Parts: sequence; C-alpha cells; structure tokens
Amino acid sequence: MDIQPTNPDYFIPNRFQGKTILITGAATGIGSATAIRAAREGANVVGVDRKEKELNQTISKIKGEGHKAIAIVGNVVETALCDRMIAEAVKTFGGIDLALNAAGVMDGGDPAQPLNFEGQRNLLPNSIHLATDEYWDAVIATNTTGVFKSMRSELRQMLAQGKGGAIVNIGSIAGLTGLAGNPAYVASKHGVTGLTRNAALDYAPYGIRINSVNMAATDTPMVARAGEFVQASKKAGEGGSMGGLKVKSILSAADSKNRSATVWEQGAIILFLLSQDASNLTGCTYATDGGWTAY
Repeated sequence: MDIQPTNPDYFIPNRFQGKTILITGAATGIGSATAIRAAREGANVVGVDRKEKELNQTISKIKGEGHKAIAIVGNVVETALCDRMIAEAVKTFGGIDLALNAAGVMDGGDPAQPLNFEGQRNLLPNSIHLATDEYWDAVIATNTTGVFKSMRSELRQMLAQGKGGAIVNIGSIAGLTGLAGNPAYVASKHGVTGLTRNAALDYAPYGIRINSVNMAATDTPMVARAGEFVQASKKAGEGGSMGGLKVKSILSAADSKNRSATVWEQGAIILFLLSQDASNLTGCTYATDGGWTAY
C-alpha cells in the first residue's frame, strides 16, 4: 500500500498568527511551499531569493490569497543582503520570530539559469581530484557561508528583540552521510549540521531553538537539475562508479511509483519544528529522508 503524501491544501489555521517568518530560498521548492503554508497559518512572510521571477511568483500567490508577504531579491552569500533582509522585515513587520534557511545549491552554476553541462564544467560536481576551485568555492559560499551569514543576521535581531524564536536550517542526507561525486555539497551540508548544533548550544539561554531537516530526494527544481547533470555525465561517459550504489529511500523503494518526497511533506515538518509544539526540540538534525539513512 502506498503512503499518501501530505495534502498541499492542508494547513493549521492561526498556528502562526501574529508571527513573522523569514525564509531564504523562498522562490521555489521547499522554501516556496513552506512560505505558502506558513502564510495560510497566519504568518507574515519575508521571502528572500536571487531568483527574482520565481520569488515574485511565490509572494504574489501568498498575497493573492489575502496574506501578508514581501520579497527581498538577493544572494545570501552577501553580508549586505543578509542585513538588508532583516532591516526590511523590521521596517515592514516590526521584527522576525521564525526563520527557515532554505537557500542552497548542488553545483556552482546560477540556479536561475538552465544547467550548462558543456559550457560550465568548471562549476559542476566532480570527484575531489578533478574538482575545481570555482565549483568548491561557489557551493560552500551558498550552502555553508550563506547559512552562517543568514543565521548571524537573524540571531542578532532575535537577541535584540528579547522574545526568543526558532530557526530551521535545510541540510541534506549529504550532511549526515557521504554522497558520491559531489564533495563540496557533502562538505557544505556537514557544515550546516555543525552550525545547527553549535548555534543550538549558544542560543538556548535566550529562548531560541535551532534545528535542521535533512532530506533525501525531494521533488524540487534543484533535484531535477541534479538529475539532468547525472544524465549528462553518463552520456559523456563520465562520473564515478559509486554514484548508483544507493539511489532510493525506504519509502521510495516501497512505493509503486518510487516517488520522491514532496515539498509539502518537507514543509509540514519544518513548520512543526518552528511551532510551539516543538518547544523541547533543539540542536537536532532530523532525517526527513523517507528512511534513507536507516539502512
């Protein structure tokens, strides 16, 4: 029997009434779905992303449903952007209560542009002995340094407010295990795990909880882009021999269509962790992976 995914239309009324949530990576995928559901549950949404068109589409959808949201276009690798997103949240909504740091990449190319396998090989994943500085630096900059800079700005504001708060960082199974052929992604997501645990320890005395979610394959544009890269690599006769060692989670393997997780399934867990129902949870790296890391 297949397990039915979370209904995209389901939400808990008024759960975040009067709260403001800041979401990086809000343009598409998990960030977008979480922003939409959070708004339906009463939150003011501050959406941040470098993909301007898609971000505006998400924010327009939220506002079209009668909720409050603003868009901040920019890249979390930039300190000025991370400071500006907080300033805009304060100006518009008076502060922030919650944050989801969802901005992330699997390669060093521009996620707003189509994958360019032949033209940007220096920015694409490869085994360590073949990997370039450009690929390494770009992935680490977004996935680890971007989370650090985002949290730094978020935490400064939460401390100034003196009301506590909650933060969720998006990690990956690659932050809990190895993943063949993409060393920068694996290292960067292990960095997110470390930042999450460190911050949970430092900020618990201030009433701020910090956790991470670590998913396997989820139906997002980033995962689709990674799939394109894998297929292009195979066609070119490239790629390591270990990439296909493990390709399915328990739930994906058991499903009649081998489906991936949905963005709404991930958003449901993220919003639970940000809610008061998770008041005893901090410093945890939740494997929201369909059982990937269980075997």
